[in-house]
Amino acid sequence: MSSKILIEKDGAVTTIIINRPEVRNALDLETTEALGVALRTFELDESARVAVLCGAGGAFCAGADLKELAAGTVYDAWAGEHGPLSRPLAKPVIAAIAGYACAGGLGIALWCDLRVVEASATFAVLSRRWGVPMSDGTTVRLPRLIGLSRALDMLLTARKVGAEEALAMGLANRVVEDGCSRAEAQSLAQMMCEFPQVAMRSDRMSAYHQEGMDLSSALIAEDTFAAEAKTLEAGAGAAQFASGRGRHGALR
Repeated sequence: MSSKILIEKDGAVTTIIINRPEVRNALDLETTEALGVALRTFELDESARVAVLCGAGGAFCAGADLKELAAGTVYDAWAGEHGPLSRPLAKPVIAAIAGYACAGGLGIALWCDLRVVEASATFAVLSRRWGVPMSDGTTVRLPRLIGLSRALDMLLTARKVGAEEALAMGLANRVVEDGCSRAEAQSLAQMMCEFPQVAMRSDRMSAYHQEGMDLSSALIAEDTFAAEAKTLEAGAGAAQFASGRGRHGALR
């Protein structure tokens, strides 16, 4: 694994760190490839349940390394057929966002399931200034997440969106004090690890797959996704509730 991507494990939580703080964690080709390997490794690790993705040195990710791009390096589309952002993983990933999540960094944040955002963090498509188009899923995921009008405002004007506005429009899920995004995301990940995993993952995948489906087809798909959890987890969970355990918000 490249030193530009660091991996830390704490029980069932895997933390993946983009480690190029000197360039606000911009992704050169080596870092992009290493990030893809880290994500696939997490997905295949049966002991890992939830991942946290963050950047080193007070920034999330500034997108593609424009100096490398200017030197003639050709990047495959991050959200292309075999790119690291081409599909959701089989397990949740939480973005812990400090500083800038710009251009491709915004695309990575959008790919994650949840975004824990520091108060001074900023989202923007700053690559608009340099004529660099999005090929990281931003033009698809951003309007689906916050609506077409708001997405076009960001895509066409390169304006910066702060944490509180991001929370109001659904781009951020939680806003925390500066310096706390990673710890908060890891705490959230630990909590999610305690839930029965089959049902959580099937509900998650149903939510992703319903996009663009008609209501009837989406409901049929939901039932299909739920089948395994009904067999493996629902009965035991209902029995736990009936016995008095797990009520009033307690996980056990």
